[in-house]
Formats: sequence, C-alpha cells, structure tokens
Amino acid sequence: MTDPATAALWPGERTEAARRLLLAAVDSFARRGYHATTTRDIATAAGMSPAALYIHYPSKAALLAEISRTGHRATLDLVERAEASSTDPVAQMRALAESFTTWHARGHTVGRIVNHELHALPEEDFAAVAELRIRIEETVLRIIAHGVAEGAFQVPDQRTAARAVTSLGIDVSRWYTERSSESPEELGRRYGQLVLRMLGAPAAAIEG
Repeated sequence: MTDPATAALWPGERTEAARRLLLAAVDSFARRGYHATTTRDIATAAGMSPAALYIHYPSKAALLAEISRTGHRATLDLVERAEASSTDPVAQMRALAESFTTWHARGHTVGRIVNHELHALPEEDFAAVAELRIRIEETVLRIIAHGVAEGAFQVPDQRTAARAVTSLGIDVSRWYTERSSESPEELGRRYGQLVLRMLGAPAAAIEG
C-alpha cells in the first residue's frame, strides 16, 4: 500500500492514469527493486495493460526518473523552507533536521527508491537529480557555516558535517515502517536534538 506522503507527491497535476502508474512503480520498485521490476509488473499493479503504460511513459526508467526528481524536489523545498524559517542557525537546523527526518519516515517507501536506486537512472536524469542533491547539501552547509560563524556550532569540517546531517535523515527511510514504535514527528524531534548535539550547539539551545 502506498504511504500517504508518497501519494501526496502527485496530488493531481497529472492524469489519473499517469498518477496510478507512478504510485504502482513506487510500490513495485520498493518491493522488488528497480532491476527486478518489469513494466508488466507496474502496469498490472496500476490495473492497466503493459501497452497502456507506454502511452504515458516510454520506459520504466522514465518512471524512476520522475519519482527521483519529484522526491528530491520535495526534499529541497523542505530544507529551503527550514533555512527561511528563522535567522537563528540553531532554529534553522532544528527545523531542517526535524522536517527532513519526518519526511523520510513518513515517505519511507519513496525515500528508499530515490536514495538507493540513483545509479539505475539514465545519465541525463542522473545529472538532473545530482544537481538537486548538491543544492540540498549546499543549503545544509550554509546553515552550518552560519552557525559556526556565530559560535553556535563547533565542527572541524563543515562539509562532512553537512553530509552527516543529511545521511542521518536519509537512513531513516531504510529501516522505518508503519510498525515502528515512534511516529515520524516524534522521530523528527529526537533527530533534531541529535543533530544539534552532533554540531556542538550549546546545551541550553538544544533543549530549548
């Protein structure tokens, strides 16, 4: 069953048939892996014939590319909103870590695909997604650099720290399920504190 966060990625700007194919592709790629999934698997899950799939997408690679671009754009949007939410780097980072983690927990199905099937993308699509990933990392890096400049964060290597922040959230999509004991929001709050501790933020700011 498609998780609500995944379904929300395509709210209605595409035809119903195209949306059904995207959601079926997410479910199929998550269960079988990209390479083991056939276009027939996707079409059948969408309640369509394999021939009907090609009316909307030329290949399963095109479906993967759209899923990957959409997931990464959603992630970029949330980290940019976190940066814009405050002028305080601690508040920015807390908002970023919480929303980033929550998104990867709630949307764990698509999160696994967009982060672990990258190298199955055709070269041009990989380049487009790689650019989105760079923008995400650069946003995190700006917040960390801001915090270091203000004495709010203490890190020996800012780029490594930025990659560690995103890696923590991304990994949630690998293990999180609907049976997990913590809600996505609760996990987000805990990861927010964890990230601030990792960056050397003052104890009073972490608990604030």
